[in-house]
Amino acid sequence: MKIEICVDSVAGAVAAERGGADRVELCDNLLEGGTTPSLGCIRLARQHLRIGLQVIIRPRGGDFLYDDYEMQVIREDIRLCKEAKADGVVIGCLTAEGDIDQARTRDLIELARPMNVTFHRAFDMCRDAKKGLEDLVALGVDRVLTSGQDDSCLEGMELIAALERQAGGRIIVMPGGGITPRNVSRIVAGTGVREVHLSARVSVESRMTHRNSHCFMGGTMRPPEFSWKATDESVVRDVVERLRRGG
Repeated sequence: MKIEICVDSVAGAVAAERGGADRVELCDNLLEGGTTPSLGCIRLARQHLRIGLQVIIRPRGGDFLYDDYEMQVIREDIRLCKEAKADGVVIGCLTAEGDIDQARTRDLIELARPMNVTFHRAFDMCRDAKKGLEDLVALGVDRVLTSGQDDSCLEGMELIAALERQAGGRIIVMPGGGITPRNVSRIVAGTGVREVHLSARVSVESRMTHRNSHCFMGGTMRPPEFSWKATDESVVRDVVERLRRGG
């Protein structure tokens, strides 16, 4: 059983490794589902990690239909990840009709090799999951991250299990979305998968004693200004122990 932890900082990546994770997916902006982290963050994560380092390549939040400028950014970020010695990249491009953008995905895979390639939860926005899986197999993608096209893996368990059967070992189906220490064993047992993806985060309170309650640095969504989510080593360890010791 392989355990991948989604992190948004170097400290989070180190916590995931200490907790027993097999690899991390390094992101920024997890409120938007994850965007490409800074090159500095990627380089430092690689410097401090011995486990696998996957980097999400996503230039913005929103949909997965990219213009030519965004594709240039994606290609450059993949090149930089290769230079930084990341183990893999996590990508996802769709057509306006909701299919896997095979031409663009093929191009990005060729650029990324020899790094491994994961197709992220853009897959959950495909109009036809079964066809989408076959497209990814034909393209040579190593794994696909999915919540079963639902709000969480619990709701999407039936489709995840069907995709795992359909994959037949040709591609790794990795559930991700709403996985916690409490439900991870149930999801694995109900789907038959061999890899899982989760964030394992807890709230962290700011150490600021002076707090200006009249000023907010974000947009219309207003998360707390003086607390945030961070990867927690003990939550990672809890998941690892539940899966590897049958808890």
